[in-house]
Amino acid sequence: MRKKIIGSSDPILTTNQKVLDQIIPLTEKFGEGRTETVIPFLSVIRRSNPTSFVPGVLTPSFCLIVQGAKKIHLGKEKIQYYAGDFVASLIDMPAQGHVMTASKSKPFISLRIDFTKKEIADVISEAGIHVKPRDNGLNSAAFVGKTDPDILELFVKLLKLLDKPEESLFVSELVKREMIFRLMKGEYGHLFFQPVIFDKKVNGVGKVIEWIKNNYATPFTVEKLAKIHNMSVSGLHQKFKTITTMSPLQYQKQLRLQEARRLILSGSADAASAAFDVGYESPSQFSREYKRLFGQPPMKDIKSLRKSPGLDPSI
Repeated sequence: MRKKIIGSSDPILTTNQKVLDQIIPLTEKFGEGRTETVIPFLSVIRRSNPTSFVPGVLTPSFCLIVQGAKKIHLGKEKIQYYAGDFVASLIDMPAQGHVMTASKSKPFISLRIDFTKKEIADVISEAGIHVKPRDNGLNSAAFVGKTDPDILELFVKLLKLLDKPEESLFVSELVKREMIFRLMKGEYGHLFFQPVIFDKKVNGVGKVIEWIKNNYATPFTVEKLAKIHNMSVSGLHQKFKTITTMSPLQYQKQLRLQEARRLILSGSADAASAAFDVGYESPSQFSREYKRLFGQPPMKDIKSLRKSPGLDPSI
């Protein structure tokens, strides 16, 4: 768990705060909750009050805290992060999160960049970057770190582009590529590029994760999954849990429930239809497991989400 550094004289932290102070006024025009901007991959999150824990999905993204503090639970791991910190994920990661510090005079503010593994791989290939694996190349697919001034300056540039519609779509893509380049060349490059997640040409845990994501409604056993991907059952369990913090079946269950929640919330399906669509054969089992994860039965949970302005079930 990260602990906030108080009274640090670190010049990088001092520089970071100066840039964060430039970012804050650039977000004042955005309302409560999560706002998608005209730049397709950039969203702004503002909260005027602390929130309770909300189960959701941490999708492939880089999320910077500009002001305030947040806590997320990834499996059994509890992570706190603060202004100048980021949380990133390379895959869809079921998680729970809540805003710890926020007020009307000093709201929680974060900026989120969505990306794909292909975008990372393209930058690495085109720039000729060599990322040296650490810890046998096996790390959690979601992690927290400290942002450096160069990355923060790129966020300033993106926010200023919002007022230049004739430039924003083209230039923002260049800024995003530069951001990926700097992340790959920086302290956390080995975490952003993990061969076991990116390499789809060989059998391994990366292909297992991709298979479950694309086939979450399909029943499977871990034994069959291991055999298909030329892995031992024990090896699959160990590597899968390191990367996702949960077992393959737990990962499948959470993806099913999150997708069912999305379907019901969007109005595309009622609870019974959503349960069937994501692979449940028993409505009662679906309702029990839904309540266990989200704290309320399906329709009561959806009603709460719809009554809460700005509440976003993503993390």
